[in-house]
Amino acid sequence: MTARYALYAAPAPETPLWRFGSSVIGYDAAAAADRPFPAGAPCDAPDWPAMTEDPRRYGFHGTLKAPFALADGAGEADLIEAAMLFAERRQAFTVPQLKVALLGAFVALVPDGDCDPLDALAADCVRAFDVFRAPLTEADRARRMRSPLSDRQIAQLAAWGYPYVFADFRFHMTLTGRLEDARREPVAAALAEHYRAIAAPLAVDALCLFRQIDRAARFSILARFPFEA
Repeated sequence: MTARYALYAAPAPETPLWRFGSSVIGYDAAAAADRPFPAGAPCDAPDWPAMTEDPRRYGFHGTLKAPFALADGAGEADLIEAAMLFAERRQAFTVPQLKVALLGAFVALVPDGDCDPLDALAADCVRAFDVFRAPLTEADRARRMRSPLSDRQIAQLAAWGYPYVFADFRFHMTLTGRLEDARREPVAAALAEHYRAIAAPLAVDALCLFRQIDRAARFSILARFPFEA
């Protein structure tokens, strides 16, 4: 049984944004428990559980360092200590506005405009925690290679275990899995209506360490390390 870990940005569990995202995907990674879907479209559709199966596995989050198994010689306690020390040296900041958007075939919350501090945080996480990352398995590499990747992304996959880093990074908080063409615009519009009721700036005020105990399990929050205010 091999655990995997990830470094994510996630709202504090008591915030409306966390409750929104967790309810849309049907899972609260802080409590490691299912949550009821919101009432009304699109979450009342019979196939909504299937449409959100993929994000439910990972929990509501924005990726900073993509999931990885621990390298030989690295332990969970070492990773926890490194994450704590990393967070102690970071300043909290705010993403002024998020919006519901289509990213290819799925729907996510994304910053409404550029956010250099967020890009810098992700780049620093990719570099700082790579010492803890085991090399990709052949199966994981093959899975990633099924997506159309540029030469640069293929090189980044080899170097960092994830293709969408640095110039290819785009912060997003996934709300659905892949949708059929006809469902994409209606689902995005309906989720935008739900989000409008709680829309607010995103406080990036902590580094969240998520853990998946094995590949059949969902990720849950192992620890949340606050940044300097």
